[in-house]
Amino acid sequence: MLQGYAQYPSFIVFCSIAMCVLFSLIITPIWKRILKKSHIGQQVRIDGPETHYVKQGTPTMGGVVMLIAMVLTITIMGIWSPEVIALVLAILAAGLLGLIDDVSKVVFHRSLGLTPTVKLIFQFLIATVFILYAVNALGITPIVTIPFIIDLDLGVWTTVLPIGNGIMIPWLYLILIDILLVGMCNACNLADGLDGLAAGSSVIIMVVMAAVSYRADSLSCAIISGALAGGCIGFLWHNAFPADIFMGDTGSLALGMGLACLSVLTKTEVLSIIIGGMYVVEAFSVFIQVLHYKRTKKRIFLMAPLHHHFEKKGWSETKVVVRFWIITGILSSFGFAIYFSWTLLIKMGAV
Repeated sequence: MLQGYAQYPSFIVFCSIAMCVLFSLIITPIWKRILKKSHIGQQVRIDGPETHYVKQGTPTMGGVVMLIAMVLTITIMGIWSPEVIALVLAILAAGLLGLIDDVSKVVFHRSLGLTPTVKLIFQFLIATVFILYAVNALGITPIVTIPFIIDLDLGVWTTVLPIGNGIMIPWLYLILIDILLVGMCNACNLADGLDGLAAGSSVIIMVVMAAVSYRADSLSCAIISGALAGGCIGFLWHNAFPADIFMGDTGSLALGMGLACLSVLTKTEVLSIIIGGMYVVEAFSVFIQVLHYKRTKKRIFLMAPLHHHFEKKGWSETKVVVRFWIITGILSSFGFAIYFSWTLLIKMGAV
C-alpha cells in the first residue's frame, strides 16, 4: 500500500490512524458481546471509591481490540521491517502478559490478578530482550540524550558475548532503559482507573509520538504510533463515561510498553518521561503515598493513584478525566516542543 503514496508520508500516518479507528470501532462491539456472553467482567477493588462499585462486571480486556486493530493496520500498510517486528512483538508480549493478568482476575474473582513479582519478572524479560535486540540488530546507540544539557554515553561498561557476531550488553544503558520500559508499563497501568482516562490520554501521547517519529525520519514508528492512537480513539467511543468496556491490563501494559519502546527507537528516552508525564505523575503519587505511609502511618493523598484523590475530594469522574487529558496535552506538547527545538538546532549546526 505504501508504494503509491511513498512521497506523502504524513498522509500515510493519518491513514494509519483512520484505519485503526475504523477497525477498533467495528471490532469492539463484537468483542463486548463475546465477553458478556462468557460472563467476563471487571473485578472492582473493595477499597476503591464507592462510586466504582457499579462498574463490577463491566466487560474488560478491551485492549485485545486495540492490539488486533494495530496488527491489521500494520499488515495492510505492509511495513514489516525488523524494527517494526521488534516493536510490535514487545507491545504484544506486554499485552499478552496483561491478558493473562486480566484472565486470572476473572477466574479467581479478585481485583489483583497476577502477583507483582511475577508481572515484574516478565516485564523485565520483555524489556531486556527488546533493548538487546535494538542495540545489536537495529543499531540503537547506548547513549541517552538530555536535550540542551548533555549526551550520556552509557555504553562505557559493555560486555560482548561470543555468540554469532557477538552480542553487546551495555550494562548501564540496559539497566536504565529496563527501568524506563517497566516503569512506563506500570505507570500507564496505574493511570487506567477511570472511564476513558488511559485511552484518551494515550490518544494524545501517541499522536505526539507519531510527530516525534516523523521528525526523527522514522515513518514506521510514526505509523505504529498513529495506529495505537487510532485504536484508542475507536475504543474510547465505548470506554467513555459511563464505560461499556475497560481496556484492562491487556491494553494499559501494551500502551505503556509501546510508548517506552518507541522512545528507544527514536532516541527520546528522557523526553518520553515528559510526553508520558501524566502516567509518571500517577505512578509517582502511588510511590510517595506508600513510602510516606510506611514511615508515618499517614497518607499524603486521600487515595492513590492521584485521580482517586480528586474523586475523594468530590470531583466528578468526567471532570477528573477531562482535566487529566488537558494536563496530558500540555506535557506532551511541551515534550515535543523541546524535541523539535533540539533537533532544529542540530540541523542548523548550532549544537
